[in-house]
Amino acid sequence: MNSFVDSLLVRLRERGFQARIVTVSHLHQLQKEIDSLRSLALLDNQFYQDRLAWFNFQVPEDLPKAQSLIVVAVPRPQTRAIFIWNGQRRPLILPPTYTAYDGITKQVGDLLAKILREEGYKSTGTALPLKLLAARSGLVQYGRNNIGYVSGLGSFLQLVAVYSDLRCEEDSWQEPTMMNSCVDCEFCRRACPTGAISSDRFLLRAERCIVYHNEKKGDVPFPEWMATSWHNCIVGCMHCQRVCPQNKEVIQRTGEEEEFSEEETALLLEGVLHDKLPVKTLRKLEHLSLVDYLESLPRNLGIFFRKREQSKSK
Repeated sequence: MNSFVDSLLVRLRERGFQARIVTVSHLHQLQKEIDSLRSLALLDNQFYQDRLAWFNFQVPEDLPKAQSLIVVAVPRPQTRAIFIWNGQRRPLILPPTYTAYDGITKQVGDLLAKILREEGYKSTGTALPLKLLAARSGLVQYGRNNIGYVSGLGSFLQLVAVYSDLRCEEDSWQEPTMMNSCVDCEFCRRACPTGAISSDRFLLRAERCIVYHNEKKGDVPFPEWMATSWHNCIVGCMHCQRVCPQNKEVIQRTGEEEEFSEEETALLLEGVLHDKLPVKTLRKLEHLSLVDYLESLPRNLGIFFRKREQSKSK
């Protein structure tokens, strides 16, 4: 490994990040893997259209001489929002990566650009399947739940990748692996109430995952087969990550927090639009990166508050 690449990785580690570098020649392999899953009907078509169709496996026009992909794992905590309803405080979790996702992506991208620029190199962002890229680079290993894990970080991390014209002299490309600890462990499969983590195949049945459904637009109801009691986060889901032994050192890590008064909670349940919300409420939502989910909050929060209230009145 050349001295600059070594220095780059050291500087990232000093910030608590971990990274790997692979050549851009693997782009076609990434695309082939995604296409293969589709052709074998292992990816639900609607899920693909909703969540994966935006991938771009072409070298970017603004960096036509890109030679490498740098993928970085950034430690991230879960965050918490406290909602007051009927005089009671109810804390709800946002899984790691939901809060400040775009901000972290930009910060890491800017940091990499600065370090690379010092040596005359350039970089630009990607639109790639980051978890697959990270697994192929050897940066992460899969859990049985298909989530990426890094030693010391568990699954509490965010992935960021950039293209660079830095030459990759030691390519870390490899077969994706599942953690050895998962071989005889089924905690996550047993904890998943929807059957998304299956015993008859490794690939997650993503169309059954709570995450897929509670990230949909607010006018899309939850499937009839999805029990109210299965929901556990404002957006996303933590069932499988909470029980994973690999997360025992990080599961208590909580970052940002906001509290919403009973009046604010009522406004969110009513679906009051962005421009009608009090400024202080909007600032709280922005702090937790929940503005993009504003239309989904009446449905998602209603699971925890309105339906509970209705069951008490029966």
